[in-house]
Parts: sequence; structure tokens; C-alpha cells
Amino acid sequence: MTADNPSPRPDYARLLADQASLRGRTAFVAGGYGGIGEAIGWGLALAGARVAVAGRSASKAEALATALGAAGHDAFGLAMDAHSTASIRSAVDTAATHFGSLDILVNCVGIQREQRHADVTEATFDEIVQVNLKAAMFMSQAVARHQIAGAAAGRTGARQLHVLSVRAQLGMRDRGYSAYCATKGALVMLIKQHAVELSAHQITVNGVAPTVVRGEMGAHWLANPVTREHILSRIPLGRVAEPEDVVGATLFFCSPAASFVTGQVLYIDGGLTATQ
Repeated sequence: MTADNPSPRPDYARLLADQASLRGRTAFVAGGYGGIGEAIGWGLALAGARVAVAGRSASKAEALATALGAAGHDAFGLAMDAHSTASIRSAVDTAATHFGSLDILVNCVGIQREQRHADVTEATFDEIVQVNLKAAMFMSQAVARHQIAGAAAGRTGARQLHVLSVRAQLGMRDRGYSAYCATKGALVMLIKQHAVELSAHQITVNGVAPTVVRGEMGAHWLANPVTREHILSRIPLGRVAEPEDVVGATLFFCSPAASFVTGQVLYIDGGLTATQ
């Protein structure tokens, strides 16, 4: 490029017009009928994606898929038990067969069984590791097999997204969070490693990590005036997250706009981690 011969200006209208669109994409949303998962399922569908809603309860997954279908979206509900690798693989393969492809994984699966350090049992620790970490590994693997096959056939833009927690970075004072914090922290590194390994197939892998989100999992915190006030006092923006707060970041990571972003975790926390 010289002053006399500048490079042509990019056609931004063409390049950026569809940056947020998921038209023609297929998404597998695990834990898809919980508060966060349901909001994400609607967000993906409204952005144009076909959505497979998976969770332990087939009836709840099918009910959400029916609601999405009634609103004009292409959705499919099915059972998946995160306690079982075989169930994970079967659900992923069933969704891929139903839609003919899988482009996007959104993993909203997660559990917590609060036990203080002295009271942690091996059975509970193992269950949390299975659901929060091991399931993420083999869900990613199962979906990646279909994404890699799609890439080989010329289908580009595959995405994987995991929902974590601010507990991936912060311990929980005066509570029994050993297994939960350990698995969420480990999931950060799993995301980074998967991002590196799957980059050869142009598959991006990222995470979103909210603080307390209004819904079933955080209801006990917000129902207690003492813990509610404690939470709100520590969040600079002065409120907890709503499920829709998680949707925007998820859609970004799943969209063409994030094609050069991988191995990252975005904290959706109202500034909480900035204060620690």
C-alpha cells in the first residue's frame, strides 16, 4: 500500500450485515429448560437457529421445544442425563440425526451440593465432578465429532460454549463449595485446552461465567434478606443477573461476530470480580 495506491476499503456492509445471525445453524442446548438454559434457547431460536433442548426430564425438554415451535421456531426436545456419558453421546447423536447437523453446543449443565470442608463425602464430590466437569468433556467430544464432520463437508462456523460461574475464579467464604469451585475452575482450563485442540477445525470454544442469576438455583440466596443484601452490596452494579443478561454474551460467542475469539471466559457479574 502506498499513498498513490491505497488498498481498497473493505465492504463493511457485506462483512458485517449478518454478524449476529444464526440462520441455518443448529444448536444443542444441554440443561436447556432451566432458567438460564431456557432464556438461551429462546435467544438462539430468535437469532435463527434450530434448537435441540436436552435435559434430564424429557417432558420438560419437550415442553420447551413445543413452546418454541408454537412461536414459529424449529425445536426438538429430548432426554439427556449428565450423570451418564452414554446418555450424553446418545442425546447428541439423536439431535444431530434429527437436524442433519450440529453447529453449536451450549452447555448449561451444573449442580451444587453444599458441604463444608470437614463434611465433604466422596460420593457427593464425585457426582459434582461428573456433572460439572466430566459431562462437559464428553459433551464437547460428542458434539465435536459432528462439527468436524461438518467442517470436512464445507460447513463452517462451529461453536462450543460452556456456562460456568464466578466461582471459577473466586472461592466462597464461610460456605461449603469445595467441589463446585474446583469443577468450575477446572472447566476454565478445559475450555482453553479444547479451544487449542479444536482450532485446527475452526471450532471456537468459550465460556460465560455469571454471578448469582435470578432463578431456581439462586432463589435461596435471594429469599433470605441477609444473604440478598450481602450479595447486592458486593456487586458494583447493585443487582443480580437476570437470565437474559447471560443470553447476549452467549449469542455473541455463538455468532459469526466471534469467529476470531476462542479460549475465553467472559464474567457476567456486574463488576464483582473487578472488586476482589
